Amino acid sequence: MSAPAKTLGELVRAGYQPRTVRAEIRANLIAKLRAGETLFPGILGYDRTVIPGVVNALLAGHDLLLLGLRGQAKTRILRALVDFLDPEIPELEGSEIHDDPLAPVSTWGQRLVAEAGDDAPVAWLPRSERYREKLATPDVSIADLLGDIDPIKAATRRLTYADPEVIHFGIVPRTNRGIFAINELPDLAPRIQVGLLNLLEERDLQIRGFPVRLPLDLLFAFSANPEDYTNRGTIITPLKDRIASQILTHYPPDVALAAQITAQEAWVERDDGPQVVVPDFVRELIEEISVAARESELVDQSSGVSARVAIAAIELLVSNLERRALAIGDSPVWPRVCDLPPLAPAITGKLEMVYEGEQQGPELVVRKLVGNACAKLAGRKLPEIGREAGSGSDDDSGPWAPILAWFAAGNELSVSDETPFEQHELELARVPGLAGLVAELGATRGERAFWAELALEALHQAVKVARQDLDSRVSYKELLRFQLLKPPVHRGPRRSGDAN
Repeated sequence: MSAPAKTLGELVRAGYQPRTVRAEIRANLIAKLRAGETLFPGILGYDRTVIPGVVNALLAGHDLLLLGLRGQAKTRILRALVDFLDPEIPELEGSEIHDDPLAPVSTWGQRLVAEAGDDAPVAWLPRSERYREKLATPDVSIADLLGDIDPIKAATRRLTYADPEVIHFGIVPRTNRGIFAINELPDLAPRIQVGLLNLLEERDLQIRGFPVRLPLDLLFAFSANPEDYTNRGTIITPLKDRIASQILTHYPPDVALAAQITAQEAWVERDDGPQVVVPDFVRELIEEISVAARESELVDQSSGVSARVAIAAIELLVSNLERRALAIGDSPVWPRVCDLPPLAPAITGKLEMVYEGEQQGPELVVRKLVGNACAKLAGRKLPEIGREAGSGSDDDSGPWAPILAWFAAGNELSVSDETPFEQHELELARVPGLAGLVAELGATRGERAFWAELALEALHQAVKVARQDLDSRVSYKELLRFQLLKPPVHRGPRRSGDAN
């Protein structure tokens, strides 16, 4: 059509033919597949798993349910479905439920066409207005979703309650000829889920017992966490049976892909601040924290560990580097291992602990997760910490031996995220053998300093040296000496009858 039609007559003369939203999505999807277009821009890691399932469901005209743990891009996929709709479609101007001019389903639309004929006014509805989303909460009512009788409309327009035009439509019929999504479906009360049954199967709705049937044209899309996690509700069996396709989402299969997702989503390129350098291996270390959380026995695995953990953590890391640069003037500023403890606020609120984790406390759990991540990265890049290291035997000649011998002599090293880089570098240089151990791992001084500090953390994780945290300062010292210097635990007065 050269120009959008403004009346029903113009629309008919232009050759417009109605089609269902499912047929429309299917046709546009087929065109995109033939053209080799990217179907879901920004969705990484799902090319061979989730996206084929979604495509198959759309080609089949199915309603669909995305089932997975938090932070698995379920909502983003649902919102991307709007791209498979036409840029705009005609509707009867003023229709509350976007009546098709050639096939109106509301009483108001049918009356308008009957009275105005070819002069019935036509408006054009953009695709962005054809997607509606509702977060399921226990207080959602049938009136919110489907509608209710509007006594004010009945009074002002002098209509009887027998007239279907006294109905005030809810969000579902107002999405007619579009896509309606419900997030966290199990949180919807069972009696409200029952109200969706007719919509999913027969495609019609009834309000307050009105003997009126509105054959709505909708594609339903839902998201949900696994029922064993939410514990707040379930998807009732009849409703689940009516959702034709259930697609399982998942976390990234490897750290490299997870780092790509975080790089895409995190705000780290800040033009108005100091020059901050975050190498790829540091980005992988941040992802390893999430991986460690997903493997930890202290974290409730049924709740999942969102991708937002790494996104928020790396944003805090950049902020911590900016703070140091602004305070002491380093430029560029490089990350340090002692920059990791300040990331705890980005992690603690996103993890659900099991009982043992709650007993230890979120801060201690996060410290363990960070330590495990450091040990895993060090295990891939640094020499293995063997049993000969620090054993004191004749074969104590491994690459770690001079470092452990230095600590065994009573030496102590302290690093902080608030010291200038030159001072930080000089402190690390005090440890013999440390610079040579990491010489080939970094192309710059900042990278080599990071690896040197990571080597010390790896020794701590291997229980070779002790670590003590005090505010922003981290100290490493010989393990046995640290244990001997620890203050004794006061256990109270001895009671008669206590065993020796």
